[in-house]
Amino acid sequence: MPPPAPSAAISAAAAGVSFEDVGFSYEGSGGERALSGVTLACEPGETLAIVGSTGAGKSTLVSLVPRLYDQTEGVLRIGGVDHRQLDVSVLREKVAIVPQRTVLFTGTIADNLRWGDETASQSDLEAAAAAACAHEFIMTLQGGYDTMLGQGGVNLSGGQKQRLSIARALIRRPQILILDDCTSALDAVTESKVKAALKAYGSKLTCLLIAQRISSVIDADRIAVLDDGRLVGLGTHDELLLGCAVYRDICRSQFGEEAIPHVSGI
Repeated sequence: MPPPAPSAAISAAAAGVSFEDVGFSYEGSGGERALSGVTLACEPGETLAIVGSTGAGKSTLVSLVPRLYDQTEGVLRIGGVDHRQLDVSVLREKVAIVPQRTVLFTGTIADNLRWGDETASQSDLEAAAAAACAHEFIMTLQGGYDTMLGQGGVNLSGGQKQRLSIARALIRRPQILILDDCTSALDAVTESKVKAALKAYGSKLTCLLIAQRISSVIDADRIAVLDDGRLVGLGTHDELLLGCAVYRDICRSQFGEEAIPHVSGI
């Protein structure tokens, strides 16, 4: 591991993410690699989607970005800087993660959103909620942003909870946004609106998107395909249909051979 460099800093404007021959093994795995030789990058303003079967290494890969774990091989750079040289607290201020499982607590909607930033103003809340396509449904509730939520947000639908979780992440104004299969409860139209709004909300946002549904990633700038911890494909949807057997198999399982969509045909 390189020595800490206090002067190392992330650009205030934007921060890309690059994995350079990254490998990782969990402690106690006997050296079995969860990731091996992964090289790819996501630049500010881009959305890099990550797909693969269960256990392919998708969540493991993105967990390296905020240093929930450190890679055991290779280099991960944030804004061009080896992320192990960055102060962990500074790094994590720049990264927001929306996990698969939505976590909401008893309190108002505003309280839940300010968990992302306790100093956020009402206009900040509304801007983030609008970007997550949550403002409209919030305003249909009797209390609006002062509506009380039960533990876990039991009085909301799955899609509403996911949109609040995304809004809470955006409140932090992150440079890097990690969406870990967190739009699974959204219908296709709403999901499309959320992704378009995210682009507008943060034009220099670096977005890593994990999803199970190909329909969720089909319009990403690039799609990375993982299989057994290895990168086996990288490109657009149409490019991967032509050149990546693993990706085509995933598409076939979800759409059927004759119904696999092409971007040009959507």
